[in-house]
Amino acid sequence: MNILSIQSHVAYGHVGNASAVFPMQRLGVEVWAIHTVQFSNHTGYGAWRGRVFDGPAIEDLVAGIAERGVLHTCDGVLSGYMGSADIGTAIVHAVASVRAANPRALYACDPVMGDTDRGIYVRPGIPEFMRDQALRVADIATPNQFELDHLSGLPSRTLLEAKAAVTALHALGPRVVLVTSLATEATPPGAIDLLAGEGGQFWLLRTPRLHLDVNGAGDAIAALFLVHYARTGSAALALGMAGASIYGLLRRTAEAGSREILTVAAQDEFVAPSETFPVEPV
Repeated sequence: MNILSIQSHVAYGHVGNASAVFPMQRLGVEVWAIHTVQFSNHTGYGAWRGRVFDGPAIEDLVAGIAERGVLHTCDGVLSGYMGSADIGTAIVHAVASVRAANPRALYACDPVMGDTDRGIYVRPGIPEFMRDQALRVADIATPNQFELDHLSGLPSRTLLEAKAAVTALHALGPRVVLVTSLATEATPPGAIDLLAGEGGQFWLLRTPRLHLDVNGAGDAIAALFLVHYARTGSAALALGMAGASIYGLLRRTAEAGSREILTVAAQDEFVAPSETFPVEPV
């Protein structure tokens, strides 16, 4: 399997491609990584160095890959943090190029925009681009709960509301939606839910809530979910496998008290999760 992954990158730590690429490689996937930004570290530290690339730079790299005559072997495109709307446009063009060569290729859009604690943290125009353009061509979307609410325009305080919000996202384009972190009235204290929807069906996976403050987990689960869905064709199976792996990764990180997720040290969790959880239809 070959995946074109277009998202941010950091030299130190694990967010964006630095979080997504290695888990896919550990699962035996060949990853063609294109970075939308190159930073010293993630912005959660409050200070960083580096630069944001522009759309033409991304398009140039995709064109170079196309010139190798390999786009027909690309099984999917994964995108995350975009940095600017013109980078988003370049990503949409990349998806079109890949699909022209391989109509079966999947596009998984992780609509990175913000979270409950910080609100919207991307540049102006990115949320609108995600809703109006990126999701329109996506097969898979992997929002967190904040992004689900913002993109759907609906609340997700209850499980019924969350399912309605996922259905609203389906109407925008993606046939598969994974909500990567969900807390509703049905979520017990000390737990966190993941919700997947496809074809009018919904599945819930519940894990213990871990007390840690790290970045990059969403990037990793989007990558894992894409690979497992591409291999199985089942949102439920992909949810179970990706959810178990990300829980194992975060549990190992919490136990170590690390500020960065232990992508390398906990790599066995990607291929053989130490703990699994039931996937329940809801």
